[in-house]
Amino acid sequence: MNTTTSKKEQRKLMMLNEPISKVIPKMAVPTIVAFLITSIYNLADTYFVSFLGTNATAAVSVNASLDQIIMMAGSLLAIGANSYIARLLGARDKDKANRVFSTAFFLAASFGLIVLAIGTTFIYPVVRMLGATESCESYAVQYATYVLLVAPFMASSFVMNQCLRAEGSALFSMIGMGFGGVLNCFLDPVFIFGMDLGVAGASMATAISKLVSFCILFYPYFRRKSMLHISLKYFCPTKEILYQIGSIGSASMFRSLLGVASGIALNNIAGGISDSVLAGIGVSTKIMMFPFSVFLGFGAGFQPVAGFNWGAKRFNRVRECYKFSSRVALIGSTAAGALMALFAPSIIGWFTTSDPEMLAIGALCIRLQCLALPIHAWAMVVNMFCAGLGYFPGAMLIATARQGSCFFPVLFPLAWLSGGDGVAASQAVADLLSLFLAIPIHRIVMEKVSRAEEEYRNEGKVLLDV
Repeated sequence: MNTTTSKKEQRKLMMLNEPISKVIPKMAVPTIVAFLITSIYNLADTYFVSFLGTNATAAVSVNASLDQIIMMAGSLLAIGANSYIARLLGARDKDKANRVFSTAFFLAASFGLIVLAIGTTFIYPVVRMLGATESCESYAVQYATYVLLVAPFMASSFVMNQCLRAEGSALFSMIGMGFGGVLNCFLDPVFIFGMDLGVAGASMATAISKLVSFCILFYPYFRRKSMLHISLKYFCPTKEILYQIGSIGSASMFRSLLGVASGIALNNIAGGISDSVLAGIGVSTKIMMFPFSVFLGFGAGFQPVAGFNWGAKRFNRVRECYKFSSRVALIGSTAAGALMALFAPSIIGWFTTSDPEMLAIGALCIRLQCLALPIHAWAMVVNMFCAGLGYFPGAMLIATARQGSCFFPVLFPLAWLSGGDGVAASQAVADLLSLFLAIPIHRIVMEKVSRAEEEYRNEGKVLLDV
């Protein structure tokens, strides 16, 4: 047995046999680090651009929705492929896993090309649609220009990143995302100030970093150091593969779609009040991505472990995955929320020293979302549990609640009643409402596990609990 094969077998044994309290952190920590680094370099753009003024800061905030649009199909294909591939690898069907992976990769790249073509052709209408005001429109166009050029690489990188996790290679996934993030932090001041490129320099730095991340993530597939392989010969968009990817991935896609829609709505409402409110909401949203990234990364580490064991019929480990992850999410979110709420004004103060309206709105938004953070973290675990087990309805309902079914009904009334303060409170109220969906879905999916276990016993199969 060669070294590469040995490592692949070790990853399988890790997913099936190591204690849950060890294997989930082992999978999750690299993903959390990668997501945190991504959050840092997204915030780095905002931080360095903030020295150019409130209008420039507002323009970068507006373009956060452009990133979500680019990642929308990537999330559909990546999350769906991650779930299906983890189950296929758990069932030892590697050939089909390769077909699923290659299909997702090439479809994501194709979507990125479509976004590139449409975005560059209609760039001014696009940034206005995203919520750019007249005073920040030119900055928004400068930032969007270079990000659009790497759209195909961004979308396909997301697929590679998720599928590396599905096969247990979370560390390489972290390196791919993390190195690009660190590079962006170094390039931002060089391009923005050293080369005097302003907002366009921030966009260039981001584009180069995304391209470097793509190359790093592509390396293990190119050198055949992964379980999965990319090849056009594996491209097989059959009805079954598309259904399996789409049924779970659509929950993530709709979450991204609703994230775009909610971001555009927030931008337009906030921008209608003032650029200061627009900048304050945008900055606080990016700051809250830090705790969200931790719990999203934790969920992304937990999901393939649950899915792998579900495919291998290891039902006790499936339950243990969920219980362990729920405890960690609730304890961690409570501690993180309390700490961030305490220092909210100081954190927002890093991004403005001369705009009291931006400071007040941003601090209020952070504090209210911190109060609801435990709900958001636990709902994320339930969502990832549904996705890992292939339970489409539950994954869809929870994924679309926070920025959709629970968000839009409260956004406009709160904005009408309380102006900027109402806009700042809208996401926290939506998080609270999402609890009323997560609780019954949690019960349904646990019953699903119990039924599957009972059916497996009735077939005379032996359950492996080791």
